[in-house]
Amino acid sequence: MNIYDRIKTMSDEMAGDLTAQRRDFHKYAEPGWFEMRTSSIIARKLTELGYEVLVGDQVCKKDSRMGVPSEEKLEEQYERAVAQGADPEFVKYTKGGMTGVIGILRCGEGPTVAMRFDIDALGVFEEHDPSHRPAKEGFNSVNEGFMHACGHDGHATIGLGVAKVLMSIKDQLHGTVKLIFQPAEEGVRGAKSIVDNGHLDGVDYLIGSHVTNKKEDDPAVVIPGSYGSLATTKYDVIFHGKSAHAGGSPEVGRNVMLAVGTAILNLYAIPRHSGGVSRVNVGTVVAGSGRNVIADEAKMEIEVRGETTEINEYMKNYAVNIIESAAKMHGCTCEMKLMGAANSLTSSEALMERVKRVCEEDLHLPVAKEMSSKNGGSEDVSYMMNR
Repeated sequence: MNIYDRIKTMSDEMAGDLTAQRRDFHKYAEPGWFEMRTSSIIARKLTELGYEVLVGDQVCKKDSRMGVPSEEKLEEQYERAVAQGADPEFVKYTKGGMTGVIGILRCGEGPTVAMRFDIDALGVFEEHDPSHRPAKEGFNSVNEGFMHACGHDGHATIGLGVAKVLMSIKDQLHGTVKLIFQPAEEGVRGAKSIVDNGHLDGVDYLIGSHVTNKKEDDPAVVIPGSYGSLATTKYDVIFHGKSAHAGGSPEVGRNVMLAVGTAILNLYAIPRHSGGVSRVNVGTVVAGSGRNVIADEAKMEIEVRGETTEINEYMKNYAVNIIESAAKMHGCTCEMKLMGAANSLTSSEALMERVKRVCEEDLHLPVAKEMSSKNGGSEDVSYMMNR
């Protein structure tokens, strides 16, 4: 049996176990920096397979993480992860949101190949209606407000399947494989901290993948590459003003409502860029304490995007200037906290061709007619690709 037939045979044999594992991850959904149970289980399974395993601050550079929840919320999630069956040996390394796992397989001289699998869920509610298959079959999320709605439960499971296959054929491999189980892809918050910890240094090839939807009767196909992913920057903005009675002494106050309103109108008035697509969005605003009180604090969540990293930088700089100027105009101050970021990306033509050839000629898998699919969103695997 050649190596490709062996891979296909093992994949078929593992199908039942992988389905069960994916449903387990789905049931105990954990969003970015909360993936404590998930990380501990991945670390345990990689260890049992014989991988060199990195966890905790060995994976992510602590100060490079973006959009990290409060210590109180992190502690609550840690306690829940333990109660829900996290591996006791490995979960302790995830305290404080130090999630993510890297498994390393060394097979002598040769290239270093990194494979990235994101593992976080989204902060959305999952349907409990019996017509929803996970609810009907008993694996819908038990963590209210968190759901694997983007397929990362599948990605984490695929990573474990790949790990088992690679270990079984290690005698036929040359070089080093790094399996990167990345936290906090949603909100593009996690990849940079892995890059900043040096894990992409010396990597010759990087493979990242994503499942997508298809109609039930349509055949599954492999799309070798991706393009069009927008660079993005995301901020939480806090405006500070001065409270006063709106009827008795309005002139004493410094109204953050005016600062926020000025900022919003002008953010949407940023001139478009001739070099490509650009986006701006104000997603949330929370402000005010009463009808007759000049508001003294407001929180605004915004993002900008660009077809290229340069266009995103243009949008970001314009947005920062508008926000700071709007605050100053109305006698207020502001602070901006970076919550997420990603660069634009385009897959390697040479690597796409290689994937296509192996899929078609060796694994006999169907490949899409178009070699690359457009991703109109943003993906922080771009930090790894552009390393």
